[in-house]
Amino acid sequence: MVTKIFRSRYLYAVIAGIALGLAFPNFNVAGLAWIAPGLMIAAAGGTRGWRSFCIGYFAGLAFHLTTLQWLLNIPVRGFPILGWIALSAFLALYQAIWVWLVSGSRSDERAPATDSFFSRLAWALFGAAIWVGLEMIQARFLSGFPWHLLGVSQVKLTPLIQVASITGVYGVSFVVVWTSLSILTAVRVLLARPTERYAWLGELLLPLGAVLGLSAFGMSQLRIGSGDTGKSLRVAFIQPSIPQTMIWNPVENEKRFAQLMQLTAQSLTNRPDLILWPEAAMPGMLRYDEAMATNVLGFARSNAVWLIIGSDDVEPAKHPVQPDDVDSFNASFLINPEGEIAARYCKRNLVMFGEYIPLWRWLSFLKWFTPIEGGFAAGDEVVPFTLQRDGPIQTAISICFEDVFPHHTREYVKSDTAFLVNLTNDGWFGEGGEQWQHANAAIFRAIENRIPLLRACNNGLTCWIDSHGNLREFLRDQGGSIYNAGVLVADIPIAESSGRTDRTFYHRHGDWFGWSCVAVTGVPLLARLRRRRVAA
Repeated sequence: MVTKIFRSRYLYAVIAGIALGLAFPNFNVAGLAWIAPGLMIAAAGGTRGWRSFCIGYFAGLAFHLTTLQWLLNIPVRGFPILGWIALSAFLALYQAIWVWLVSGSRSDERAPATDSFFSRLAWALFGAAIWVGLEMIQARFLSGFPWHLLGVSQVKLTPLIQVASITGVYGVSFVVVWTSLSILTAVRVLLARPTERYAWLGELLLPLGAVLGLSAFGMSQLRIGSGDTGKSLRVAFIQPSIPQTMIWNPVENEKRFAQLMQLTAQSLTNRPDLILWPEAAMPGMLRYDEAMATNVLGFARSNAVWLIIGSDDVEPAKHPVQPDDVDSFNASFLINPEGEIAARYCKRNLVMFGEYIPLWRWLSFLKWFTPIEGGFAAGDEVVPFTLQRDGPIQTAISICFEDVFPHHTREYVKSDTAFLVNLTNDGWFGEGGEQWQHANAAIFRAIENRIPLLRACNNGLTCWIDSHGNLREFLRDQGGSIYNAGVLVADIPIAESSGRTDRTFYHRHGDWFGWSCVAVTGVPLLARLRRRRVAA
């Protein structure tokens, strides 16, 4: 029995999935990402059809259960474990489809002793393209959830990840999977031809050359200045670290607001030009809570400072069922030094089951499986926030996990955008790995658009990222924790943005690489479907 278990393909698939999960925070063994995809295919070992799909599914489920453990920290009875399992079970489908398409193909089935080098190379490249094609779909299907895209695991390899300025994060995913599958073919060649001592080396020369070439390109990009003019903006990031249970308790609103104002007043000792509050930091609604609004607007006016704050908002419903129906928004506001609301942005990409319930009018029972009672309406436009300091300075706002979407962030960046701002509340997830996973994904948005990114968070990771993806400064206390309340003040370099044309290839042309991989993914998919029809 024990022997049978240890020979099980499913056990090896689970090991491969866990290995891939360990490449992400809070484990950060990034090198495992270069091995795990090949291990998934090795576990399938030339199987085809439903069996290869199931092996891939086990690997994917182990991967996502490992990396999404922070869902268990949501302070709602019953929901965390259900959400953890359900989301992992859904996302595992992408790894299942990948293994199904790649394993059992003709190139995978042939013996390395008789198969040609070029067919093995093509198989590895096709496998990498299919992985990227599925990541593209994951970022869009059902509004998208591009969490744990493989390339993000390599965030500390700063030279290598500069290729994201051309291909987006998907280029990094591609080279990692290509290398992983090439390692697998090298092992197979070694086992098939043990007397040919160096035959396996040929399998690794091209992917290794690609990694070195991309790293050299990245080094050249890092030597290029980011267009800094010596002009800077002093920004104060407020991290209140409010427990989610306090946010849901109206009795705590005054205490919560007093703490927020105290931290904000504390930041004035550094004379900031701009103060950032995180998502939903204000307990009341800025436009409707008169007492709190008077405090906030009066603070901006009396201290002649700009503020960008997170606050809920409501408007009469666009499509009302009842006359008094309203649309609620997760919003951010720009407040000028005259104490006036200068602009408002409403979050466009909402979290399913966290900010809205799909089909709730017809499937009202779904509310019992979520931590929310109501839901938000989605905003319908990108709204730039323009500050004034020796001339106009324009920024673009994203809220919460909007900064993990490559294609949406690209849409927010215009020719005159000086930096990006993300306001988020990761207090839902306690002190888990979610904060680092979220921040690592955001780093790629700075590289893809060659623009600094400022992140104001409820409980971490409050930081700013430069235009090459370097984490320049982040808030932590004397004990090194990123989760506690505090203030971070940083001088953000402002590039010359008027009519700027030096944005990246990715910013100008978008997901050309990713869509090419989607097209490539369609080839084996159609071939499989055709084969099944012929067999039927």
